[in-house]
Amino acid sequence: MSAALDHLVIAARTLDEGVAWCEATLGVTPAAGGRHALMSTHNRLFSIASPAAPRAYGEIIAIDPDAPDPGRARWFDLDSPEMHRRLAGGPQLIHWVLRCDDIEARCERLRHAGVDRGEVTAAQRQTPQGLLQWRISVRADGARLFDGALPTLIQWGARHPSDTLPDAGVRLDRLQVAGLPQSLVPDCAADGVVFVVRDTPLCAYMSTPLGPVSLRATA
Repeated sequence: MSAALDHLVIAARTLDEGVAWCEATLGVTPAAGGRHALMSTHNRLFSIASPAAPRAYGEIIAIDPDAPDPGRARWFDLDSPEMHRRLAGGPQLIHWVLRCDDIEARCERLRHAGVDRGEVTAAQRQTPQGLLQWRISVRADGARLFDGALPTLIQWGARHPSDTLPDAGVRLDRLQVAGLPQSLVPDCAADGVVFVVRDTPLCAYMSTPLGPVSLRATA
């Protein structure tokens, strides 16, 4: 079944910090995103579409200070003390998301391989263009796994965020992923993603209005 790199997750303590980081690092102002009622987070988005990943985008995400406690662990380790420590040094790339059309089957194959990628959970958020709906693999503890190298899986409904994102002049040349066991690579493979044995868990190589930029996740 088909799969593609859907988006990169860049976490920040606040969206304001994330926007300032994006402008200073990539030379673009991210577009409006929205609020995730399920997780009490909110985001801003920017296109990173390229021939290697035609519908890919970058997501800047932060805990929504105006939202109630979600009553569960937030996705992408956003509640973990270690993540709070990392983000005290500034926004950073922490994870990637793989788009697929067989999310239950992929989660089941990972379970057979001894990896709990999480339950398939329905989520949605409202946008000026209408409702976005998707299903996503989220663990009860919110963990990313393998320092963020194992992607979260997502299956979109009728609409996709990239449908309305402007071309910001940022292109993803490739995403390098390190540290995954070879047995897990087939279910994570996608155009524009290169798997290596050793390095930082994630490194995104981009062309931007400010020139070439490499975003590295810390281990």
